[in-house]
Amino acid sequence: MQSKKLAGSKPGVPTQRFLDIAEIKEDVVILKDGTIRAVLLVSSINFSLKNVDEQNAIVQSYMGFLNSLDFPIQVVIQSRKMNIDDYLNRLKDAEKKQKNDLLRNQIADYRDYIRQLVEIGEIMQKRFYVVVPLDPAAAEEGEGLQRRNFFTRLQEILTPSVAIRLSEKRFQDKKQQLMLRVNSVISGLASMSLNAVMLDTQSLIELYYTVYNPELFESERMQEINKLQLEG
Repeated sequence: MQSKKLAGSKPGVPTQRFLDIAEIKEDVVILKDGTIRAVLLVSSINFSLKNVDEQNAIVQSYMGFLNSLDFPIQVVIQSRKMNIDDYLNRLKDAEKKQKNDLLRNQIADYRDYIRQLVEIGEIMQKRFYVVVPLDPAAAEEGEGLQRRNFFTRLQEILTPSVAIRLSEKRFQDKKQQLMLRVNSVISGLASMSLNAVMLDTQSLIELYYTVYNPELFESERMQEINKLQLEG
């Protein structure tokens, strides 16, 4: 009989099993159920500063945008502590290059002031996202997926390796359909003077990383996906 000490503790269940995401590639999020997502980063407008006519025009444009959609979308608002590390680093570089002692001291004082202002004031930054979904199985395999038994679907949820994986050709076809939806949403948002850009693979990874690891993200910055691939 094997000793418990020799056997050691069993490894815990990987966190990945509890996530709905199976893969992120080519700027598209693939979920374990086979559906795909595109995520748009959207600008904002100060509605309160608009006059009455401008507000009415925005409301009418928003109503027209919603009525033009024949598929669901998800609006996500993310609040996080403002990160100004890059700005502070640029100020530090400018301070080192400055030969005038007075200007160099002013830059140093300004840098300390901005850093303390953000830390003490806990200034938050809001970002707005629109998630555009596409279910490849809805039209093609909807009935077939419903016929799968409970244990098959449970196994797909618990084990990422058996999750639905789209063939490359089918993935490209569905991605093209998803892009049509994305372009439609971007055009609708533009009617309200809102700019939208689709997140690429690196941005998607960072987004979900911050969602699941908000505290860790502040202390450990992620490398770019291209650098990780080169190192691997």
